[in-house]
Amino acid sequence: MSVDRAEEVAGSDETGDVTAAVRYYSVAPGYRVNVRSGPGTGYRIVRVLPEGARVPIHCQTPGTRVTGPYGTSNIWDNIDSGEYISDTYVNTGSDGYVAPRCS
Repeated sequence: MSVDRAEEVAGSDETGDVTAAVRYYSVAPGYRVNVRSGPGTGYRIVRVLPEGARVPIHCQTPGTRVTGPYGTSNIWDNIDSGEYISDTYVNTGSDGYVAPRCS
């Protein structure tokens, strides 16, 4: 798999110091993706990403095994506080972890 369009965005904290860059990844074209409250299909849906969405991956964690447009995997991407999507719907350019494990 290739990275469709990863983008790095650096931010700053309240003191003005530059924080680590966050990479944004494209969600599979033509899909609206359920965002869940935890890393699995048994967690409640908190929102739905529109087609063409791009998401940051803050960390990744194992969860429910899912088959999607980019294969089958149990990796879930944390895209915001309490928000997870299956990595099989995100074009990361890898079949493995591309971000630190969630703690």
